[in-house]
Amino acid sequence: MHSAVFAKTYPAPGIDAPFASAARDGYAGVQYNLVCAGLKSLPEVLPAGLPESVAAGASSHGISIDALSGTYNMAHPDPAIRRSSRRGFANVVAAAKTMGTPIVTLCTGSRNAADMWAHHPDNATPAAWADLRDELDFALDLAHSAGIKLAVEPEPGNVISDAQVASRLLHEVSSPSLGIILDAANLLPPEKLPEQDRVVREALDLLGGSLLIAHGKDVDASGKVVPAGRGAVDLAAFVAGLRSVGFAGALVGHGFEEADAAEVAKLLNTLAGGKHG
Repeated sequence: MHSAVFAKTYPAPGIDAPFASAARDGYAGVQYNLVCAGLKSLPEVLPAGLPESVAAGASSHGISIDALSGTYNMAHPDPAIRRSSRRGFANVVAAAKTMGTPIVTLCTGSRNAADMWAHHPDNATPAAWADLRDELDFALDLAHSAGIKLAVEPEPGNVISDAQVASRLLHEVSSPSLGIILDAANLLPPEKLPEQDRVVREALDLLGGSLLIAHGKDVDASGKVVPAGRGAVDLAAFVAGLRSVGFAGALVGHGFEEADAAEVAKLLNTLAGGKHG
């Protein structure tokens, strides 16, 4: 296991900037977004040579690009909007392949047309599930052709809202190209914090064999995201649980400002067993 950070934590311009900053703060890797290279997250055009430049920038600072964001609202209620994101997603997959990045991350989305992270009562409907599956089938075809994996994250406001629904998706799709991002904080609304040992253990039991990335996010007792180590999530127990199911990938910190990045890196390195542990 090794420490990593959202590259968007570092807003300074320039392809090298997030990698230099991540290395300075003590991280071993990043979860990257093409906005850090001056593009949209899902660019309609992928400039020639840009993925190679990004990969070279990371390598020059000893930073691995553990995942690349391919996030869009895969359950948006308007099919035209869902389809309009496919070209950009294809460019993300192409960029990941060229960069040597093994994972593209996804958002399973929401029927909330204004905010793909916000809950909507229709998220649990068969129609929302069918639309998500249609988009995911498209995405998996691209991923399989490119030799990369897709990682979906259970998010309380999304169609894949928790570990149980994520397990259903994995069993239904049954693709070696599909895996999970697990974030303990996402599983722990304030009312479940007192039960976090049970909730996290159940998630690991259900999803442990399919984990591709872990998020080291923290929340306080009210559910507000705070820098790792300052909240109510037992991150040490979470990391121990990750180890118990054989997870050895990136432990990614996010949800904090650049000013807190070095402090979080120190904690994540301690939990992960060192910068390259």
